[in-house]
Amino acid sequence: MSADLVEPKVAAPPHTPSLPQFPQTLGHPRPLWMLFMTEFWERFAFYGMRWALALYIVAEFYKGNPAGEAPASELYGAYLALVYAAAIFGGYVADRLIGYQRSILVGAAFMSAGLFMIMVPSQPMLKLGLATVIVGNGLFKPIISTLVGKLYAPEDQRRDSGFTIFYMGINLGAFIAPILTGWLAERMFGGSPELPAYKVVFIASGIGMLFSLFWFWLGRAQLKGIGAAPAEAPGLGRVAMVVAGAVVAIPVFYSLLTIDAGLLNWILIALFIAPAIMLLVEGIREGKVQRDMVIAMLIIFGFNVLFWMFFEQAGSSFNFLAQNIVNRDFGGWIFPVGWFQSVNSIAIITLAPVLAWLWVAMGRANPSIPRKFGLGLIFNGLAFLLLMFALSSLVDPETLKIPFWTLFMVYVIQSVGELCLSPIGLSMTTKLAPAKLTGLAMGGWFLSIAIGNNLSGIFASSVSGEGGMTTASALAGYTFGFWALLGAGVLLFLVAPLIQKLMHGVK
Repeated sequence: MSADLVEPKVAAPPHTPSLPQFPQTLGHPRPLWMLFMTEFWERFAFYGMRWALALYIVAEFYKGNPAGEAPASELYGAYLALVYAAAIFGGYVADRLIGYQRSILVGAAFMSAGLFMIMVPSQPMLKLGLATVIVGNGLFKPIISTLVGKLYAPEDQRRDSGFTIFYMGINLGAFIAPILTGWLAERMFGGSPELPAYKVVFIASGIGMLFSLFWFWLGRAQLKGIGAAPAEAPGLGRVAMVVAGAVVAIPVFYSLLTIDAGLLNWILIALFIAPAIMLLVEGIREGKVQRDMVIAMLIIFGFNVLFWMFFEQAGSSFNFLAQNIVNRDFGGWIFPVGWFQSVNSIAIITLAPVLAWLWVAMGRANPSIPRKFGLGLIFNGLAFLLLMFALSSLVDPETLKIPFWTLFMVYVIQSVGELCLSPIGLSMTTKLAPAKLTGLAMGGWFLSIAIGNNLSGIFASSVSGEGGMTTASALAGYTFGFWALLGAGVLLFLVAPLIQKLMHGVK
């Protein structure tokens, strides 16, 4: 879940007022805890519906026919890609037009509306609801993390600790959501382990988003003006303009959700090329050192695409694997498919302090940024190696299923890879980007994730094939994933000295 902490760097408005004196709770500014719970409920809503989306599409619109797995995976990948792409514009809207607080409130309102729309059993309404969630997420997600940073002075030593607490809100919401919504789906509106009532998942997620909205609405006075509307636009005129713009953007994202996934990928690549050229031109203008640093950053972005292409199988092909090929029977009790999605959060919460300690303990032997990215790719590849082994050697001849522990450990191993790669992405980008274009560079980071997410849907679609996932199709697909990730990781290790040279001492 650490990618969720990445947000575009929003430029501070001119004449920033001095930091207010906040009441303290448990050693931190009291508004931190309000933002913690706001983010907790937003992540509950987002991850609550995420695990069920592809499964719901197959069950509702293809009547359980495995042939629906491929288009469901492609739509899932496109949705995740556009969520990240839309976030690029959130910083501009908040900073220049309506302020952080109003951006969060408007975004939360759109997200909750979209989640309730998804439950309507109509494919056009599903895509319209997803487009609405995308627009709302773009206004909400990049901004709330920025508000956390504004609670602390730049030199405040509690700043990193505050972000760590906030990060726990992300992971707690992501951990609880699949468990609670999965339990509700199996026990309400006639749901069962064999056919969960997926609509209740979207209802619960929509309610969670409303909790987030009202929690922030009631608690925003604690911010004492931080993130309030710009002084030149205190009324609701600009809010109405942003709402109108968001409504206009919804059919645009709806159209992008309906086009071929391959075409969408070319559109995302084109969007990525534009800022990449601008960054390179600015780097050349500033001199050889800055030019080299931009080149190093763009190379890392390319490897980042590959990482997320295979990491984001959680809501698509891994779901179908869990549903059809993993033995989830514990003496008559069936482990819900959605509960696998909580393993990543448990692993992140447990392993993040361990890895943070390890990097410090290694001292001068601490791997460089390119080699940490390489480790991320290799660990991701090791997760696919475990699947290769399970699908080729551990299939039960009677049930034709693989052991439960294998998929569980896949999520754990992938989480180690995520911790090696994702947390340093934001830091790397802000260090290597030209000072004048840091926000644009963060847009490039987001777009690299978006491209990877869209490719994840295309890859998951190929794993399922036209007739649905089988042991053979999963083995073939995941074998390709292993070799692609291993090859990329080894290549990055080999070229790491060259990339490090281009970084001119940036650690």
